[in-house]
Amino acid sequence: MQKWQDLGSEITEWIKSYAEKNKIKTLVVGVSGGIDSAVVSTLCAKTGLDTIVLNMPIHQSKNQFNLSNKHIAWLKSNWENVEGHLIDLTGTYDLFCESDLKNHQLSDLVLANTRARVRMTTLYAIAGSNNGIVVGTGNKVEDFGVGFYTKYGDGGVDISPIADLYKSEVYALADSLGVLVEIQEAAPTDGLWSDSRTDEEQMGATYDELEWAMKEIENPSNVELNDRQRSVMEIYLKLNSTNSHKMNPIPVFKNKMIDSMEE
Repeated sequence: MQKWQDLGSEITEWIKSYAEKNKIKTLVVGVSGGIDSAVVSTLCAKTGLDTIVLNMPIHQSKNQFNLSNKHIAWLKSNWENVEGHLIDLTGTYDLFCESDLKNHQLSDLVLANTRARVRMTTLYAIAGSNNGIVVGTGNKVEDFGVGFYTKYGDGGVDISPIADLYKSEVYALADSLGVLVEIQEAAPTDGLWSDSRTDEEQMGATYDELEWAMKEIENPSNVELNDRQRSVMEIYLKLNSTNSHKMNPIPVFKNKMIDSMEE
């Protein structure tokens, strides 16, 4: 437990140091009711800096909505520097969908990603109005393994405090921080689908399995894989390849003509 408490303190100090160095006054976090955003918002609260946490439902399930509100209430009861707000974006999203775009037969995936991008815009509106930054909530498996996030949605952030932590490490950190047990035990979901599908249902593997695959690739065990492990490895490699455009730098055309003209 102590090592996780020490890690939490180290990350908190890193966030605070970055903000002070860049003359940032406010930290802004979207709180979904999930473990990652619960951990990040708690670490931000512990910096002592003004921390604005937002519950931004868009046709959200009652359980996700309630968990987000409970976590915000818990933060406010423990840290005076925390300010919580409910910004219901359902109407905004519906207006977007009912615009001229409705004639273009947008796919369910596009609409799910649109929810994330509407939330990103909201976070930056609040951050920009409070001399703040948007603090990311992605973990290592999502951000650098399988690319399980929306490009320019929840992937649009200023700093990423837990992006070098595996999901299992995020859970351990959550426990050391005293995050609500309900959140620790909730099935991970991105909350972008009307049927409340879980992350595992979307990806075809659990975070523990994907974490194993990521570590196995980095440090092969040279042990023969069983059928499930081979299946998980295929899932991981497919997601990693398909979503590489999110995780790699944006391609930039290099103008070699200018270089040759200068010579």
